[in-house]
Amino acid sequence: MFERNLVLPEAGTESFFLWGPRQTGKSTLLRRTYPAARWIDLLKSEEFRRYVARPESLREEIQAAGADRKQQIVIDEIQKAPALLNEVHWLMEHYNLSFALCGSSARKVKRGAANLLGGRAIRYELYGLTASELGAEFDLQRMLNHGYLPRIYQGSRPGRMLDAYIADYLKEEVAAEGLVRNLPTFSDFLDVAALSDGQSVNFSSIARDCGVSNQSIKNYFQILEDTLLAKWLPAYRKRPKRRVFGAPRFYFADVGVVNRLARRGELQPGTEDYGKAMENWAFHELSAFLRYHEHEAKLSYWRLASGIEVDFIIGDMQVAIEVKSSERIHSDHLKGLRSIIVDHPGIARRIVVCREPRPRKTNDGIEIMPAEEFAKRLWEGVIISA
Repeated sequence: MFERNLVLPEAGTESFFLWGPRQTGKSTLLRRTYPAARWIDLLKSEEFRRYVARPESLREEIQAAGADRKQQIVIDEIQKAPALLNEVHWLMEHYNLSFALCGSSARKVKRGAANLLGGRAIRYELYGLTASELGAEFDLQRMLNHGYLPRIYQGSRPGRMLDAYIADYLKEEVAAEGLVRNLPTFSDFLDVAALSDGQSVNFSSIARDCGVSNQSIKNYFQILEDTLLAKWLPAYRKRPKRRVFGAPRFYFADVGVVNRLARRGELQPGTEDYGKAMENWAFHELSAFLRYHEHEAKLSYWRLASGIEVDFIIGDMQVAIEVKSSERIHSDHLKGLRSIIVDHPGIARRIVVCREPRPRKTNDGIEIMPAEEFAKRLWEGVIISA
């Protein structure tokens, strides 16, 4: 069992939502953090039916048992019964109770009940495994092929496990919640969307491939975002001296899912797909670090209209990071990092994350950093202050 980097509040001190994609380990983390919690599991059919039919049962049961302000009350899979949030809201207001509300999709909750408690509950998000959490067990090759989900990362047959994961996602998150009318078309969309991982999205092109309208495709991407299966990376557009590209980029939350949907097979170093997977991994590590440390710095990317680009910008040009899967970095790999300093001469650090065996620095100050070293320094707070 891995020690997760996300630190949750002490029992009885705070109400919060814990969101995260399916199988990232949310329930496991909550059980370890709150071993004495009152637990309501909406995956259990009898509990689901009882609370959907009579949401007020939650209030009645807690009142009957006696409200304990020092106890954390966990409601797992809260999106399955969003009407419970009205009762949660009332119990927070009248008894000052602390709830941990766990789920893998905020979409139905946003539409359904209490407007996420009117901002009275803090939001946490759990990502898949990071290099820091794996520690000595971190294996970049394995992570790029298996993905970040704990059970699948450790599994010996990731292909079948990922197939089951995707099928469960379509069944439990999409079909069961009634998010789309045409599930086969949405399934086809997932395959096409996987080809856009790490890129700006051409909605019209994907709409033609899927045989649906542009608006339907935009709605499908919104479903991926709401169910936490994907995120957008905005373009950096402050104080441009030259014309910059402004469309956001799209990343799946787990590279193993991308591999399976895109039918990449076993990724091998030196291939284009390996490079794309490595960029997804860097986005995953950076996003998790910033989120877990509640960092104010935002993540973005930078690209000129000419096509010269840098994969990741941290904050207001504090750090620029380019990801290359090469074992030997040469001048062609450094074009973006050398161009960005023309427009932003005050940039503090420029880093290439790669597969070179040892870290080094170029004459003009660009740091060449092996992927394992990058992950180590990131989580130590050396690249971005924690």
